Amino acid sequence: MRTLSDVRPAEQPVAELNGAVVGTALLYPAGTRLTGPDGAGVTFEWPEARLLAVAPAARGRGVGAAIIQECIRRARAAGADAITLHTTDFMRVAMGMYERMGFVRAPELDFRPGPDVLVKGYRMALARPGPGFFAG
Repeated sequence: MRTLSDVRPAEQPVAELNGAVVGTALLYPAGTRLTGPDGAGVTFEWPEARLLAVAPAARGRGVGAAIIQECIRRARAAGADAITLHTTDFMRVAMGMYERMGFVRAPELDFRPGPDVLVKGYRMALARPGPGFFAG
């Protein structure tokens, strides 16, 4: 059984402020298969950012966006052409942040863990540098 104390195969970027952890997320690599309590499974086609959490005292300071930017950076470094995440309507602030960052709704990734709960999929295409790109 996987727990948050053993997040493999995910990576867990964290944000620190004055030596204290103030935020974190999990970044699962493409190809990861997760199974829910009902036995239904999903395999991620792209890297998937999950469980973004920011301490209440650190909210509104860009911590969540910085963590998601780090997930995007890691997905690009892994050669992914997209990154996905899921959220729900009660996470309005997070949804707005994801959309401002360039994530777009991907209804084909939606799922329902219960009859009254819709978990919405979002995807961001990750542009690859074209010919002549110079990072220097």
